[in-house]
Amino acid sequence: MAEKDKYSRGLKSRHVQLIALGGTIGTGLFLGSGKSIHSSGPSIVFAYLITGVICFLLMRAMGELLLSDLSTHSFIDFIARYLGEDVGFVTGWTYWICWVTIAMADVTASGLYVKYWFPSVPQWLPGFIILVVLLFANLITVALFGETEFWFALIKIVAIVALILVGIVLVAIGFKTPQGHASLTNLVDYGGLFPKGIKGFIMSFQMVTFGFIGIEMIGVTASETENPKKIIPKAINEIPLRIIIFYVGSLLALMSIYPWKSITISQSPFVQVFENIGIAAASGIINFVVLTAAASACNSSIFSTGRMMFSLTYKGSSKFEKKMSTLSRRQVPANAIKFSTLVIAIAVLANFVVPNTALFQFISSAATTCFLFIWGVIVVAHLKYKKSLKETKKSSEANFKMPFYPLSDYLVLAFLAFVCVVMCLEKTTLIALGASIAWFVVLILIRKHHHLTVQGK
Repeated sequence: MAEKDKYSRGLKSRHVQLIALGGTIGTGLFLGSGKSIHSSGPSIVFAYLITGVICFLLMRAMGELLLSDLSTHSFIDFIARYLGEDVGFVTGWTYWICWVTIAMADVTASGLYVKYWFPSVPQWLPGFIILVVLLFANLITVALFGETEFWFALIKIVAIVALILVGIVLVAIGFKTPQGHASLTNLVDYGGLFPKGIKGFIMSFQMVTFGFIGIEMIGVTASETENPKKIIPKAINEIPLRIIIFYVGSLLALMSIYPWKSITISQSPFVQVFENIGIAAASGIINFVVLTAAASACNSSIFSTGRMMFSLTYKGSSKFEKKMSTLSRRQVPANAIKFSTLVIAIAVLANFVVPNTALFQFISSAATTCFLFIWGVIVVAHLKYKKSLKETKKSSEANFKMPFYPLSDYLVLAFLAFVCVVMCLEKTTLIALGASIAWFVVLILIRKHHHLTVQGK
């Protein structure tokens, strides 16, 4: 690869670790965890533990791929190499559109969060300002993106650690709440660990799996990491465990302070806890945390979509592809970042002009289901990589081998298939799954048309 096509390796270890950690801890935990708890009770903790183990194995598979060739731009390059250019095309554009819709959702939501303090501010304005600021942060250097994401993630982590520490203290002193006393017995006193039965437990995997979306972002940062052979394995080995601790720890704290049946669905459970221990400004504090969580997701989206656009158009022959696959003098894909951000901005402004919440939620839900496909393709690419090593009688170039291969790969694929089956059990997610399949068909047709056009010239 030519030197002018190489990214700057400006991401430090702390950047990469908090990028992966912050990418998966979103507004869902701070605002939506009450609904999750009500849907499955304390058993949701086991769902997070199981899903966390699966995500760790997924990341180990991706890590071995990344370290086998440090000259690649992202994990999409490995998918194209081992599964073919067509699969790489479909996966890359799917990943790009997924992050675009995630950014749309979070930029739109940020307008609502700001209106909490400033009700007269137009809803579109805060999101637009956030988008412009983050665009410039991404255009300057990759190190500035990493630093921004580091602090966004740190704010979320501080809030979660505060909740866990408060939970430990309240349980230790048997703090009296409006619903009784804070105690570990609250976990089992209201129908046991599985109050909604096995069905409730199984249905929770859909919500839980989507909570881990973004964990694969390390696969986009590898080519810009300072010392990838050291930092990538460390991040992959440590992040899943920390995510499990943060998710499981915060959920256990919430359900120990309040019986799971008494946790509010209408407001953030974090607000409920902090208000009841006498912190009057709890709503404002959590609103600030979810605003930074939304900005963090948008920041990750701009980073990911820019890099993905660069990879998808790299070595392309058209004028658009050549423009998108050019690095700036600061070694960032500036044109690809600008184009992706423009698409996000147009979609967000259109959403404000013609608000259609149902359609917007449907598109976001369909995009989210596509991550199951993306994760699955990463694992299949890893299987093909290992098979190619066996056929050529080479040893793995990465000193970071997938544990329990190939059983671990098949376990991840079986789990993803299981989540797809679970999605078929609910009407809304079944429709979203169908829309995702339709999206893949459209991409395949576009790819075939492109091939025919090229051959016809």
